[in-house]
Amino acid sequence: MSTPGVAMVEAAPSAALRPYVTRLAAYREHHPAPVVRSEMAMPGAVLILALGAPMEAGGRRVTAFSGGLSDRFTVTRTEGPCEGVEVLLTPFGARRLYAVPMRHLTNLVLPLDELLGPWAGTVLDRLASMPSWHDRLALVDSLLCARILSGPAVRPEVRWAWARLLESGGRLGVSSLAETLGWSHRHLVARFQEEIGLPPKTAARVIRFGRARRLLRSGQAIATVAADCGFYDQAHMNREFRVLGDTTPGQIRPRATPAGEAC
Repeated sequence: MSTPGVAMVEAAPSAALRPYVTRLAAYREHHPAPVVRSEMAMPGAVLILALGAPMEAGGRRVTAFSGGLSDRFTVTRTEGPCEGVEVLLTPFGARRLYAVPMRHLTNLVLPLDELLGPWAGTVLDRLASMPSWHDRLALVDSLLCARILSGPAVRPEVRWAWARLLESGGRLGVSSLAETLGWSHRHLVARFQEEIGLPPKTAARVIRFGRARRLLRSGQAIATVAADCGFYDQAHMNREFRVLGDTTPGQIRPRATPAGEAC
């Protein structure tokens, strides 16, 4: 890629992969100087199948990498040209792909060979041989589908509880989930950390943060979003945005264009 910047092509995951992957994107990236980003916490895990120059992520120097869910933002630093495929995994996609208790991966960035062994090298070698971006996306979809579907099944109770948290935008209380399942609070927390990596209350915070960002991007007022998402007040929302995204609500919400100024 001779022109500085980022170029990207996305593809919808196949039907079999859709419960486990929310995004597949082939990319090329090159900048004349190092680029530092704060990657926001999200209710899923990122898998980077990268070829090219290594980068820094979460304090580690890596090329192809992944990890678990986070309850904080992650700083990345991109230096040289690189390309590959970015995959956004649901918690259950990560659980089945890596086949380890997700609590062991929380807030971590790990080289892919540490997580997936020789399979990681095979995927990257095949990826490098693909003639086009669309071929790369199709290959990754196929290989991930085979690996994920052969991974350990996720407990249906945890699937149900996670779906309820998503539906509520992170506002549903942990006690309500435990009561409906007939589980103790302690048992629910343990199962969540096993399958998802975060305790349910922390997972709810990350989900709420994502919903608040979406509402702010739609142009809703900060005070309205704070109340709708269940923050105690705007100060509480500001603190959460700093911890989870290294940002503020004001930086997320589109700014109004002054009258007479061209859009």
